[in-house]
Amino acid sequence: MIYVLIPFYNEKKNLPYLIDNLSKKLEYKNIFYVFSDDGSSDNSIEIIESKINQDKLKIISDGKNHGPGHAFDKGFEWIINNSVGESDVVVTMESDSTSDVNILENMLQINNLGYDLVLASVYAQGGGFDKTSFFRKLISSIANLLFRYFFNLKVLTLSSFYRVYNISLLRKIKNEYGIIIKEKGFICMLEILLKSVNVNAKIIEVPMVLKSDLRQGKSKLKIIKTSYAYFKFLIRNINKSNGSKKNY
Repeated sequence: MIYVLIPFYNEKKNLPYLIDNLSKKLEYKNIFYVFSDDGSSDNSIEIIESKINQDKLKIISDGKNHGPGHAFDKGFEWIINNSVGESDVVVTMESDSTSDVNILENMLQINNLGYDLVLASVYAQGGGFDKTSFFRKLISSIANLLFRYFFNLKVLTLSSFYRVYNISLLRKIKNEYGIIIKEKGFICMLEILLKSVNVNAKIIEVPMVLKSDLRQGKSKLKIIKTSYAYFKFLIRNINKSNGSKKNY
């Protein structure tokens, strides 16, 4: 089974395009969609329900805006509790259509080669940014370099939502840490990546071009707020980056 986990917050403009693209690319796959709502006030839920068969869909929502980390964690928890296959995988991606679904088949094939985690990477050879502001690219590059240095990480991309996880890796993280994701904000992707490294996950990156012009509306990522959260995370863990499960 391939679980597709997508957190969302007021994405009525982007969800139709995303769901249609995924349906075409995964038409012959054994798919189950998990959409985790982060307190949307628009009709995103109604759009999802109108485009996906109910026997292939779970929508998780408590009506509150906690942040993408909370939405991801609730989605992962549901999948772990409901998955029955040891070979199941979880695809995670952005809800704003910036995750290139054209590389998903390649990511799934690479996952089958024995990798625990496949990352779509703008920094891998062949990847990059398209229609993204210089300032946003600069902030992303600096943050990546900083965290790769202090946490001695070999991977090039740290914060992308677009990934393929083995269900066994998620269960291993849950058993080791008691919770898959604790951070509520966008730094959640760094948190789960560090946890994956600490449980010795086999990780590989696949190049992706991030096409920001596919997004309808503004990004939900607030640069100043997110940068501050990354800074606090770094200060909190900079002296404890020895692999201890207590870090995160």
